[in-house]
Amino acid sequence: MATTYCSFVQHQDKTNVHRIYHDTEYGFPIHDDNLLFARLVLEINQAGLSWETILKKKDNFFKAYDQFDLKKVSKYSEKKKEMLLQDAGIIRNRLKVEAAIHNAQCIITIQKETGSFRNWLDHHHPKTKEEWVKLFKKTFKFTGGEIVNEFLMSTGYLPGAHTEDCPIHKKVLKLGPAWKRIKK
Repeated sequence: MATTYCSFVQHQDKTNVHRIYHDTEYGFPIHDDNLLFARLVLEINQAGLSWETILKKKDNFFKAYDQFDLKKVSKYSEKKKEMLLQDAGIIRNRLKVEAAIHNAQCIITIQKETGSFRNWLDHHHPKTKEEWVKLFKKTFKFTGGEIVNEFLMSTGYLPGAHTEDCPIHKKVLKLGPAWKRIKK
């Protein structure tokens, strides 16, 4: 039987980065566009690395990317981009940095068209994972299948973040994740 994230963290100390993330963020709905953007950037940066690496660098990412303020990130200059590429506190990958800036610009456009990134996600919900991946690849950079899947599961748009016997699953259900809402 495969180990689930829930079973993996249940044996972790409450100060473990995985346990904290699992118990307080993973699968929980996010209503703020800057925080949705932050999660997308963190998922993109995880590609090819361990999630633990990203969790340990999360505070550095927030500092380096101006708390993921979409307006600021969308206007980053070449100088700011080079500063990010020299910042050892984050992942120094040019494609990932450029994707963050490009995706911020895309989300700003989405906000102008639909009011918010969350509205855009809600408007497209529900979709299968494959339909979401196609939409994200058409809209954003550096958004392959696993990145999109984890972003959507971690923000409540796809089910599966927690097993049904996980106590956190019940907390998430009470918050009304998108995958539980019925689109009319």
